[in-house]
Amino acid sequence: MENQPNSIKSLFENAGNYLETSVDLFKLKAINKSSDIVSSIISMVVICFITIFGFFIVNIGLAFWLGTLLGETWYGFISLGAFYLLLATLLFIFKGKWIKNPVNDLILKKMLN
Repeated sequence: MENQPNSIKSLFENAGNYLETSVDLFKLKAINKSSDIVSSIISMVVICFITIFGFFIVNIGLAFWLGTLLGETWYGFISLGAFYLLLATLLFIFKGKWIKNPVNDLILKKMLN
């Protein structure tokens, strides 16, 4: 009988240790997941920035080249501007199908992994 109070005390200590360890594990898993998400976002921002910068430079060259072909430099810039307005209109019309749904699925897939 004397052993029973020590067993209960030991059981409560073990339960307390288990709870503390479970909380620590949950914190570490949350930190791991959030650091994975943040690092993915930062890497995507860097890649997007470099891509946009390169795209900008290529577009300037393309506008000058088109302008040379069309006879006036500004024709190239107007043509390229009209093309991007058309592209923006198409993206606006189909934004749910082409942008919103795929991005939504990507975020959910990242969060669930």
